[in-house]
Amino acid sequence: MSKMSPNPSTANSNEVKRPSRSLTPRRRAREYALQGVYQSLVMRRAGSLPNATAIAKQLAEDPGFRRCQLDLFQGIFTGVLEHTDELEGLITPALDRPINELSPVEHAALLIGTYELAMDLSVPYKVAINEAVELAKTFGGTDGHKYVNGVLDVLAQKLRSTEMQAG
Repeated sequence: MSKMSPNPSTANSNEVKRPSRSLTPRRRAREYALQGVYQSLVMRRAGSLPNATAIAKQLAEDPGFRRCQLDLFQGIFTGVLEHTDELEGLITPALDRPINELSPVEHAALLIGTYELAMDLSVPYKVAINEAVELAKTFGGTDGHKYVNGVLDVLAQKLRSTEMQAG
């Protein structure tokens, strides 16, 4: 898999510049988790069984990986892969199209956001939604983040209704 690159913020005729952004170890962990989940989804769509160990090993070879929060990356990446069917079962009723018609980036961001909403109650619902939206903004299409936000908002109302009412 070629390494995913964030959408350029500015570009002239021959040069693509990455957005200037400071990544926290937690954000970096989510970005690597997104890349791994993305790779897994692409492999599944092609009819191959994804090998989580091989994907994680490939991601770990990137120099920036050392600066991610490893336990968060592992928790999200393995958690999403182990619970993909269950997570997709939660996501599907909130979609306006079949899940296999989502872009792999939006699909991966939704899986990560849903994983954090459904299975990691230590992450506040607003943080889970915001982080998934930021992943979609960074790696996805022009308005994909709006779709991710809308779907996760619906899921948060279902999965975290008590937390939403309290806060």
